[in-house]
Amino acid sequence: MPSPLPVIFDHSCHTLHVDDVKDRLDVLAFEGEEHLSQPFTYRIEFTCPQQDLAAEQFLGRAGHFSLHPPAHTLPRALPGFPVPAVVPLRTLRGTITGLQRLSGSVDEARYEVTLQPRLALLARGRQYRLYQDRSVPQIVEHILRSRHGFLGQDFIFTLSREYPRREQVMQYGESDLAFIDRLLAEVGIWYRVTSDDRLRIDVVQFHDDQRQYQRGVKLAQHPPSGFASHEDSVWALQTRHQVVEKNIHFRSYDPRNLHTWLKGEVDHSRRATTTYGEAYHYAEPYTALGDPLALDEDLLSESGFFYARLRHERYLNDQVRLSGTSSSATLAPGQVLNILDDAPKAFAPGAVLTRLITRAARDSSLIAHFEAIPYSETVCFRPPLPDKPRMAGTVPARVTSNHANDPYSHIDREGRYKVSFLFDRDEWPQGKESMWLRLARPYAGDVHGLHLPLIQGTEVAVAFEQGDPDKPYIAHALHDSGHVDHVTLGKRDYTRNVLRTPANNKLRMEDRRGEEHVKLSTEYSGKSQLNLGHLVDAEKHKRGEGFELRTDGWGAIRAGKGLFISADEQAKAQGPVLEMAAALDHLQQAGEQLQGLSTDAQASEADAADVQAQLDLLRQDLEHLKSSVLLLSAPQGIALTSGRHLQLAAQDNLMLNAGGHADMSVVKRLFMGVGQGLSLFVRTLGIKLIANQGPIKVQAQNDCLQLLARQAVQITSSEDEIHIVAKKRIVINAGGSYITLDGNGIESGTAGDYDVKAAHFEYSGAASMTATHPAYPQSLSRQPLLINLGQAANATASRWAGMPYTLYADGALLQKGVLDDSGKLPVDHQVVTREYRLELANGVKYRLPVPTEYSNPEQGGLANLGLHKHATKNTAQAMEGASPAEHRELYALAMQKLNDQKGSAK
Repeated sequence: MPSPLPVIFDHSCHTLHVDDVKDRLDVLAFEGEEHLSQPFTYRIEFTCPQQDLAAEQFLGRAGHFSLHPPAHTLPRALPGFPVPAVVPLRTLRGTITGLQRLSGSVDEARYEVTLQPRLALLARGRQYRLYQDRSVPQIVEHILRSRHGFLGQDFIFTLSREYPRREQVMQYGESDLAFIDRLLAEVGIWYRVTSDDRLRIDVVQFHDDQRQYQRGVKLAQHPPSGFASHEDSVWALQTRHQVVEKNIHFRSYDPRNLHTWLKGEVDHSRRATTTYGEAYHYAEPYTALGDPLALDEDLLSESGFFYARLRHERYLNDQVRLSGTSSSATLAPGQVLNILDDAPKAFAPGAVLTRLITRAARDSSLIAHFEAIPYSETVCFRPPLPDKPRMAGTVPARVTSNHANDPYSHIDREGRYKVSFLFDRDEWPQGKESMWLRLARPYAGDVHGLHLPLIQGTEVAVAFEQGDPDKPYIAHALHDSGHVDHVTLGKRDYTRNVLRTPANNKLRMEDRRGEEHVKLSTEYSGKSQLNLGHLVDAEKHKRGEGFELRTDGWGAIRAGKGLFISADEQAKAQGPVLEMAAALDHLQQAGEQLQGLSTDAQASEADAADVQAQLDLLRQDLEHLKSSVLLLSAPQGIALTSGRHLQLAAQDNLMLNAGGHADMSVVKRLFMGVGQGLSLFVRTLGIKLIANQGPIKVQAQNDCLQLLARQAVQITSSEDEIHIVAKKRIVINAGGSYITLDGNGIESGTAGDYDVKAAHFEYSGAASMTATHPAYPQSLSRQPLLINLGQAANATASRWAGMPYTLYADGALLQKGVLDDSGKLPVDHQVVTREYRLELANGVKYRLPVPTEYSNPEQGGLANLGLHKHATKNTAQAMEGASPAEHRELYALAMQKLNDQKGSAK
């Protein structure tokens, strides 16, 4: 029987190959460390005849390390047959990232290289980047492809669920590997590095479910010994149990959906008794809660319950930890190891390998120490969550707009901005440089707050909620050399507190002692300003003091409840705002003077003044502005002047009082029109009516004319004639002697002597003189009247718009028509009309008396407002306990308060 021939095989069981390195590399020993969701690291010692290998030959070069079975387990070659191929048990492919020369001798030198997958190179360097509108897998793929040259065959995603696009993710000062590890851990995606022997590349596989574990790995349990078979086995099995968190309570807050329910609780331990404690997680990055009953991939990705389950799975990963030792070179992270013989109970469902440390040398067999977790259908391996960078302080950025050279900036419907971070090197479309950022303000509320819009290009300091780089907001704005401060030492305005907008709208408060002032201004309409205090011009020269309200455009001062303008002094604002005692004293004094004159006029049988109306205005309206009135007061005088017209108008009474003289001068004509009567009363000194040019006409066109004097009455024509003409009769009487003249003759008589003195006295026949009598106007005067048709006395704002009507005047039909949209009816009122009756098409009737005078003006006004006496009961029943006037006044007061409340609500 021929003796077997050994296969020509290196005395080392393992081989190392580096691309483009031709020298023989003999492996002495190696140590490898592998983790799930981490790149592996193998440190391999070898010898080489070259005494000084160049680093450039190794570093960054692709290489692979193959693990072979021991030589005595290899098939033996038979004479005359080809040598059987030696297939490695496992090959690790990657990149040489380290080279050391350990020692040397005459024949060879000893070296060590570090082999890692290409993914490990991503740990070199750091980046500051933004990723927008991408999911976590898309961000990872973008980094691998765009910055590290990975191709489609270099990585693969095998995921059980879809992941949503994130609005923005920030990488700040992290290496690409650290950033990828953190992102993947946040959503529970784990990865492992494998080899594709066909393409001779290392491949990164990304998974998120236990269904992607590698199964079918089975080993017996027994320690190595001289009598053992050459089969691989496991031994030194250990288990470690510990109490972990029982449940997760979580809560978050989404300012864009304030009332969204974003809290819940998860217990993924299935009521295990070896758990304890509640882990409360706040502010996880979710905006939707998710369905607590949804299973596996049916649960909404990146929802509240999604993150809570991941958190609890991480805790449960630490509940039971397995470890052991094996001689198998085929073990790898992500495999489910099943042990054939009796093993601790914790190994029964299978052990998911999470960490592996492999060692071997020429003088020692391969030993693999592993760590694992029990396989579970409900709990998957989840990578530990690395700490997220905490943003201390702020990051500079500039406000952007979606329009180039925009004089403003672009904000959304929520008042948020987009910014361009100064660290960002990527090119983005105009106005899409970031997510929408909220602006922090000193005051905010429901459709109220303080918002000073930022301008494109303004430098801002971006802060982060809880230091989270994915939750930025604008903390404040800053000046820079291109956007200089408007308050500086160089301008000598360092004592000024200034709020100025780009359009030069300005609020300025000067604090320089002795020159304090406040200025509020806008450039529109030339310039409109409110200046208070020490008033200065653009060169800071004094131009006045006090206050100034001015505009180059239109102006209006409006106060719905009343307006008081006074020049009466109130030093240091020590007193009520409506302190008007001085003004009211003046008006009270004027009223008393008018009362005295009115009393004397009545005694002289002249018409009295309406003093009560003036007193009512003073007490019921002007005092403390009880009504919507305007009161002007000045202790030294008030002057009104106009370049063209000046008009004073009052719907009711016009009252003019002067304690001294009243002078009125009119250069051209003076017209005084009086609707009813004119009464002139002079207490002393008399009346002078003089026309230097032109005639004086005194006419009573439809009534008599009376001239009365206690003493003499003189009628003189200094240069012409005097005509006394009567159409019917003239009577001249003096002391009882008389002369009467009429169309039938002249009669004279006296009780005393009748002396006729004349140079010549002649009698002739009958004669007469025809006199001209002017035809005076007979038309009745008219005045406009507006009937306000409220649906009720307490509903004056409700109109009968579009209602047909019929109007009668003193019982006679006056007009028919349809009310307009205002619900008001204008009438051309004749002064002789005493009552109107208005009938509407819906049956409503109004009776409107129009007396020339009310017996009780106050009650008459209320009656015309619709506050009538009770219509269905007699006075004793309806007005029990009070007079009709009191009931009417109480009801009017109640309605006034109600209308005031409605006005305030508007």
